[in-house]
Amino acid sequence: MVASTDTRLDVRRLRRFVPRPVQPVARRLYLEVGPATSRYRMDPSFLVIGGQRCGTTTIFKSLAEHPQVMRPPVEKGTDYYTLHHSRGLDWYRGHFPLAAPAARRTRHVGGPVAFEACTYYLFHPLAMERIAADYPGIKLVAMLRDPVERAYSAYKHELARGFETETDFGRALALEDERLDGELERMAADRDYESIAHRHHAYQRRGRYAEQLARVLEHFDAEQLHVMESESFFADPAAEFGRLLDFLGLRPWLPASGFAQHNARPGAPMPEGARARLEAYYAPLDTELAEITGRMPSWSKDGS
Repeated sequence: MVASTDTRLDVRRLRRFVPRPVQPVARRLYLEVGPATSRYRMDPSFLVIGGQRCGTTTIFKSLAEHPQVMRPPVEKGTDYYTLHHSRGLDWYRGHFPLAAPAARRTRHVGGPVAFEACTYYLFHPLAMERIAADYPGIKLVAMLRDPVERAYSAYKHELARGFETETDFGRALALEDERLDGELERMAADRDYESIAHRHHAYQRRGRYAEQLARVLEHFDAEQLHVMESESFFADPAAEFGRLLDFLGLRPWLPASGFAQHNARPGAPMPEGARARLEAYYAPLDTELAEITGRMPSWSKDGS
């Protein structure tokens, strides 16, 4: 089976080698084989934990090209620590490359390092506790973005995917508290419960970065967390990527294809009323974020 011999198999290669009609079956078969061989597979050394619509796909694709780095062979991320935790650690490890082929492939470049990227990990109230229980020494990467722009980008994303039906952004913001009422309690009571509202409609709350990073630091040392800003990354990607590699302990390297921005959704500009509302909502939160990161965010009107 192709997936068991090539640790770099990704979705593009799956499409190339397997006819489209049988691709879902091929994916399912690979993931069914994974748990049975979990003891032969790599553990992740680091995770990209979010945030949503902040440029994490670019970070993921760039890291996945690094000669030492091994991504999950089928999917960008597993959502194990958010949506599939009851499946067990063997199921999770079954998503990662086989250790022996990865070691052979990278023996001349410093050895293999595995990772996944899941933008829901940062926001999910239980993910950090779950990750820390399994991998207390793991490194975490968080990419943040101007929360005003992030909120509108997320809204357009969910609208396009069919998870959002409200065609007025301002109305969607007004509905957020009502939609999320009681969802955290349901998630805490049932670890298999998937909150559609929490995952897809939290446009404002996902931008409350300080409280999310504080939750990370309840379970991990600050030295295990690397926080990036989307605006700084796309302004000088080579320098920011170099700092990321240094944090991860990887060899210096730059992707030959550069740092293309992925998954951008063009569309109408944000309504000014919604922008004013969000700017007022987030302004006091920039200071809270700066207390954690040690610097004012680049998007803050109070300066850096």
